[in-house]
Amino acid sequence: MKFFIDTANLDQIREAQDLGILDGVTTNPSLMAKEGISGQDNVMAHYKAICDIVDGDVSAEVISTDYEGILREAEVLAALDEKIVVKVPMIKDGVKAINYLTQNGVKTNCTLVFTVGQAIMAAKAGATYISPFVGRLDDLSENGLELIANMAQVFAVQGYQSQILAASIRSPLHIVDCARLGANVITSPLSSILALLNHPLTDIGLAKFLADHQKANG
Repeated sequence: MKFFIDTANLDQIREAQDLGILDGVTTNPSLMAKEGISGQDNVMAHYKAICDIVDGDVSAEVISTDYEGILREAEVLAALDEKIVVKVPMIKDGVKAINYLTQNGVKTNCTLVFTVGQAIMAAKAGATYISPFVGRLDDLSENGLELIANMAQVFAVQGYQSQILAASIRSPLHIVDCARLGANVITSPLSSILALLNHPLTDIGLAKFLADHQKANG
């Protein structure tokens, strides 16, 4: 399973890249705004800066909701760097745009997916990645992980080539469960990824080893 980091923060992206576990990056307008990035030129420059750090795919989201607008934005984004994946919302014109972009060699990420039916539509259109939002379903007392499992089952049966990119990850347990249930990719805040490193027995064991070494060697 690939690890993507869900952020527009360059320092966090560099940290994940230096750790050696980073396969890609996802962003959205909210994450750009959080970093104080505004204005078309600044946003494009920031996407390019991310691509210069990362070895893998970088999802850059359109803000248009009509077919022609999505394609106009997609053309600009795809021209920035070969690593760019155009992130398109799960709406009728979005699915139509994904089909066109796929046929013309542009990688896509269908975002804001909350049902298996939506995922099937995106897969049929040829999306490179499909992003079900695990945490946002959990927030509504629905089971986000069940969606991952059901998508993985349907995709295996039907032979769909789209990759399941589990988004809205809230915890390290989400990451582990997504791996267990068949997600191809997770995108997560860096904090949840780094939390996978932690266990109190690791800390206790390391402290004991170091204390014994110090005792034996003075």
